[in-house]
Amino acid sequence: MAHRHTTPSGGSGDLLQTLGDLTGRILDRIKFQQARVELAAALQRQVLAAELPVLPCLHAAGRYAPARAGLDIGGDWYDGFVMPDGSVGFAIGDVQGHDVEAAALMGQVRTCLRAVAIATTDPAEVLRRTNDLLVDMASGLFVTCTFLRFDPLTNELADARAGHVPAVWAAADGRCDIVLNEGGLPLGIQAGESYPSTSRKLTDVGAFVLVTDGLVEGPSYPIEEGLERVATLAGGACRDDPDELAAKIIKVADSTGHSDDAAVLVLRYGRLREQRVWQDEG
Repeated sequence: MAHRHTTPSGGSGDLLQTLGDLTGRILDRIKFQQARVELAAALQRQVLAAELPVLPCLHAAGRYAPARAGLDIGGDWYDGFVMPDGSVGFAIGDVQGHDVEAAALMGQVRTCLRAVAIATTDPAEVLRRTNDLLVDMASGLFVTCTFLRFDPLTNELADARAGHVPAVWAAADGRCDIVLNEGGLPLGIQAGESYPSTSRKLTDVGAFVLVTDGLVEGPSYPIEEGLERVATLAGGACRDDPDELAAKIIKVADSTGHSDDAAVLVLRYGRLREQRVWQDEG
């Protein structure tokens, strides 16, 4: 009797084809996500300061933590640069949102601040002019920011605040406080807004710590509690290297429940092994 040969049913072949298609789609998605992450990282590197100015008596350090949702980019930033008169400008800010649009506007704001600081070194005037430029741009987004100027000849630190989170200062003896200086509206909301500035004489070792709101508040985490936690960390580690202190503080963002990105900027005055105190001139 002749043997009859049969061909496999189409079911198994269709299954293998389907599995192959799904595998290909998964690999495509993985590659796409990797490309997004690499693009986000490249963009963030471009808009964050690669290095901060180094002075004999003032040591600066910054840290950035990406958003816990969406793309790993956002509108939080810190910056530092030498100004024409030899003083040093520092800034920390937060553009509304955490997406490509926020990151792009953040880059523009950072550029505006640097450009304005060529014409004037007064923090209040730097913020006022930058605000008017952003209002003219009509981006629809607002920006909170603190701008500071340190004069190495007089050891004076002046700052102005545009709707930004208050700073924290800590002395070498462990004393710390939240600096509730008067400020103005966030940048980009109202033309002609003014930004009062405050000056203080730095006489001895202390740390001036600035953060964005993603680091100190969350859905069930009030900003006051977050600032107190930052103050406690700063007060207990004021003698630390500023890089170490910034690294400790940025970890606070993990416990807030906030999905936004976060940044911290630490300005430490005095040589690392000296033990002195700040003197506030008001």
